[in-house]
Amino acid sequence: MLTSHRNTSQGSPTALLDAVDHSVPTAPADDPRSGGHVLVVGAPGPRRERLTRTLRATGHEVSHAPPGEVDRRMAQAHPDAIVALDDRSARDDRGLDVIREVRTAPAGRALPLLMVTDGPEPSGVADMLRHGADDCIPEASDPVELSARIEAKLRRVPVPVENLPRDPRTGLYSHTHFLDELDRELQRPEAARKGGVLAVVRVAEMAALEARLGQRIRREVAERLAGVAERLGSFCDRLGWDDDGHLLMLLPGVDEETARRGLEKFAATVAGTRFIVADENVRLTPAIGWLPLAGCADGDGATGQARDAVQEALRHRDLRPVRYAPWMRGTPHRHRRLSLSALIRPALSALSPVLALLLGVAVPFVLYLQTYALGWDLGSAMYWVVVAGLVLSALLIVLECLFSLDAPARPETPGAPYPPASAVIAAYLPNEAATIVETVESFLRLDYPGELEILLAYNTPHPLPVEDTLREIAARDPRLVLLPVAGSTSKAQNINAAVTRVRGEFVGIFDADHHPARTAFRDAWHWLSHGHDVVQGHCVIRNGESSRVAELVAVEFEAIYAVSHPGRTRLYGFGVFGGSNGFWRTDLLARTRMHGSMLTEDIDSTLRALGEGARFAVDRTLISRELAPTTLKALWNQRSRWAQGWLQVSLKHLWRSLRSPVFTARQKLGLFVLLGWREVQPWLTLQILPILLYSAWKAGGLQRLDWAVPVCVLAVLFTMAAGPVQALFAWRMAVPELRSRGRWFWSYLLVSTFFYSHFKNMVARQAHLKEALGDRQWRVTPRAAAAKAVARR
Repeated sequence: MLTSHRNTSQGSPTALLDAVDHSVPTAPADDPRSGGHVLVVGAPGPRRERLTRTLRATGHEVSHAPPGEVDRRMAQAHPDAIVALDDRSARDDRGLDVIREVRTAPAGRALPLLMVTDGPEPSGVADMLRHGADDCIPEASDPVELSARIEAKLRRVPVPVENLPRDPRTGLYSHTHFLDELDRELQRPEAARKGGVLAVVRVAEMAALEARLGQRIRREVAERLAGVAERLGSFCDRLGWDDDGHLLMLLPGVDEETARRGLEKFAATVAGTRFIVADENVRLTPAIGWLPLAGCADGDGATGQARDAVQEALRHRDLRPVRYAPWMRGTPHRHRRLSLSALIRPALSALSPVLALLLGVAVPFVLYLQTYALGWDLGSAMYWVVVAGLVLSALLIVLECLFSLDAPARPETPGAPYPPASAVIAAYLPNEAATIVETVESFLRLDYPGELEILLAYNTPHPLPVEDTLREIAARDPRLVLLPVAGSTSKAQNINAAVTRVRGEFVGIFDADHHPARTAFRDAWHWLSHGHDVVQGHCVIRNGESSRVAELVAVEFEAIYAVSHPGRTRLYGFGVFGGSNGFWRTDLLARTRMHGSMLTEDIDSTLRALGEGARFAVDRTLISRELAPTTLKALWNQRSRWAQGWLQVSLKHLWRSLRSPVFTARQKLGLFVLLGWREVQPWLTLQILPILLYSAWKAGGLQRLDWAVPVCVLAVLFTMAAGPVQALFAWRMAVPELRSRGRWFWSYLLVSTFFYSHFKNMVARQAHLKEALGDRQWRVTPRAAAAKAVARR
């Protein structure tokens, strides 16, 4: 590196900048001195103009960048070298700010950088060189010397990046040197290491990108990921990449929880960013595998284990970093070996109704007797707790009904022009084959003023004839995009695979049996364009005549979507995504994703989005029609999954939501009711039985109990009245085709009051026990029978 700053001119003290076109002959095109493209960095003015004339006179192509715009100008036209003027107005830094700006930009890290100064002292030259300048030349130098110095650096023999410890442009370690760094870290005594984590990152879209753009894309993707990691700060100490396009992360001295949080933030940032890769605008899904350094023997083995965890993360695409476990070794789809608990669990699940009675009735009854023997009348105190709890539950239902009357109306006009939109239909084809073609055709009839694509994200364990029909429809109408999701086992994985492929500014999510109203996407944009991030519509049952069960569910859905959701949103200040007929801003959905490990991934995604400050709206006029279960068994399986899923969400989010500064006191009250009280209430209602038995034992028999206590009678009447009030409001707010079915609402009133409420409480209690036993099997709700019933109408 040349560092001389002697005055080689015998003329003016600013000979270099005083050079004019006729004083330095222009280099001919075939002259070996003919230079490349030089970016001149400096404020507009005489100094920059004189330097520009000098460079052009010596055969260089010149472009300009004022301080602060170097990165943008380099992106527009990549230069071969940079010549920068020091800033005379910043005497303390002497051009160091310009050097930092150039070297901070990824494209400027490896470029020759020469500083033209007004003759600094040797200490100033040393500072510039230490901060990243390749050379310093005073203004008094001869113009030929400046050109020679540029040419000398442009003619340097390049060293392959793979042979360098770090890529000078991106700061990434090569694979070999990263392993050397990792091995050095592992050779340190564990006591000195104080934790540490290794992470490997791959993007789920890599195969598709390689198919279009070739293997060269691997390095570029790794560089984009590294750029995000650097922007996030110091959670990651060293970054590298390998030939397969994995980004390698070494996080020494970091505990596991801190590393997990940092990796989660990194994944969400990557997913929420649109990248320019090979001139394409793409969205990337990072799959992260990681493991603690403790116990690792060598770098090769550790990175291999992290890669196994990456394969597991790729299956879900939910942005959650996956910690390596031995069962992942080489077989990411293999489950843990069958254990004794796995054999016992199904038997205990089958006995869960008996266990619920033992835990909810027998244990409290014995507890009341024992405490009475010790002189405490716990049973009588619990009596008033149960009465108060039942009255409170009824009061909350009535309040939701009243608040639903004044739910906010949808904005009449959009706040911005209609953008491109996408519909994502998530389907498990063996279950949806009878209805999927009808569903797709209903989506193709939607009326939306902007561009609308319909993406069918589906999984199937084996080819089905209906796939040929779907391909024929897609060939006729390019709006339909078919996305088979290989290896998917859940709706969440299908949605996660689709979200990076959609082109719309917002996305409507639907189950495979939904038929949205023709203007659904137009109406949803009216909400989203006025500041909301998610809008949940009204799901209406379209096969209520199929069976008594479907009829019951049809009215229940009106109570949920037409009354409870709007009332709760206005009462507590937040809405909930119900899993289908919900519309998300694409960027938010890309950051949030769906977690397939949650049985109600929709509620989980709601809580995570709300925790980011997202605004949810509920619109009962935004209608989509779907199929209800037609048998009691199917209803039991569906509601059991819902109840267990709500419990999972409560366990995961309740405490952190109550502590979160994002939520207001009013919202925290609503979250406590939604996630806390709803889980307590099924067990609280069951306490009536042990309290009744205890009271009879204490009084000497049932015949000696006084059943006409005014407070108790009023409490019972008020509690029982909540069901009829909700049924009345459901009829009042129902869609016209259901409101005309008055008999259905009377039937729901009676069945709900005397049977269905107890049925749902029983389901909830059994779901709690299943979760405690670790039984999280997803039982798919069948659609075929329902579809046939609709066809017979």
